[in-house]
Amino acid sequence: MSEYLQVKRVLQGYLPRSATRRIVLLTGARQTGKTTLSKSAYPELRYINLDAPENRESLRTMPTSSWGRDIGCAIIDEAQKAPVVFEKVKYAFDAGDVSFCVLTGSSQILLLKKIRETLAGRVSLYELWPLMACELAHGAEDRAMPPPLVEALFSEKPLDSILSAVPGILLDEPDGRQRDAEAHLLRWGGMPALLHLPEEERWKWLRDYEYTYLERDLSDLARLDDLEPFRKFQRLSALRSGNLLQYSELARDAGVSVDTARRYLEYLRISYQCILLQPYHRNITSSVIKTPKLYWVDMGILRQLTGFRGEPTGNLYETFVVGELFKWMKTVQRTEALTFYRTRSGLEVDLLLETNLGIIGMEIKSRETVTPSDTRPLRDVAAGLGSDWRGGIVIYRGHEIRKIAEPSIWAVPSRRLFIG
Repeated sequence: MSEYLQVKRVLQGYLPRSATRRIVLLTGARQTGKTTLSKSAYPELRYINLDAPENRESLRTMPTSSWGRDIGCAIIDEAQKAPVVFEKVKYAFDAGDVSFCVLTGSSQILLLKKIRETLAGRVSLYELWPLMACELAHGAEDRAMPPPLVEALFSEKPLDSILSAVPGILLDEPDGRQRDAEAHLLRWGGMPALLHLPEEERWKWLRDYEYTYLERDLSDLARLDDLEPFRKFQRLSALRSGNLLQYSELARDAGVSVDTARRYLEYLRISYQCILLQPYHRNITSSVIKTPKLYWVDMGILRQLTGFRGEPTGNLYETFVVGELFKWMKTVQRTEALTFYRTRSGLEVDLLLETNLGIIGMEIKSRETVTPSDTRPLRDVAAGLGSDWRGGIVIYRGHEIRKIAEPSIWAVPSRRLFIG
């Protein structure tokens, strides 16, 4: 993976120019590359890191009225370390003393009540997730990064037109590049720091990340006297990636109350460790399950927490696919709904993507072949949706993009879907 040491990030193309009047809040999990991205996108701005205690103290005691003169338009890294900064930036921005500012933080600091109220109506939120497959495969190139095939699903074209227009099979270097990028993500996840490390040092980095998260990110969100209950809860949550979220069961196994389990999971969610996929709200065929599903965001951190080093299981592969689609949609500011469908009678479709032209159903299979039975849930849901059905995709680990059933159901390798 040495050719991927310096990778461009898709998000950089969506960040506003510093010539605009804006407060930019760049958030994401620790070590996803927020500092590198902000410096790359805004080399003309002064950089201030609030991890340094002396910087926190200097900004805390600085008169608010002098912010524009002494700080000006700047990148303020780890801004949640000194919440008073948000009020001072707001004052300077409203007074016209600064016109542009970048604030970064390792949790969804915009969701914290005081900050949300302080910057309401003034801030634009951008989230930087771990590296995506398309960034690994193309981010080292000088040319513009091509969008992955998944982006075409949001166009106004019929699904048959989109998928019939691309090569069914890739050969040689393009195929090898896609395989390498996907294999890296499935084993190591998308933390940029891992790319330059030899394999034997990557597990140590991931172990250290776990401790750093508990000692630093978690301390920004909560004051826990004893970290051990949270640590146990974190690992039990990782073991449930790809499953329905049952708070009572998780609380029982972790030895905490249900209220504490809900609070702990919220900490994990707003610090970008996990996501909750909501169920589809309509009864298409029979009574639907209304419980969300839990997915871990990064495969490397998931493997470290669970201790699993082997080939991806069905749940791990499903976690990877859901994570890649989720990361892409969040990065490019897609607002379409992404859900799953499960009924009490046992019908399940892994993903439903609601687009302007209708709903695309997706089944995820961690194998290299597709069987006719793989399309049955998609066909059942298609019958229930009627004109709202746009098409279906069986996402698998095989080689070929091909149509496998009606109405408009295709087999698409995951690496082809997430890499342009």
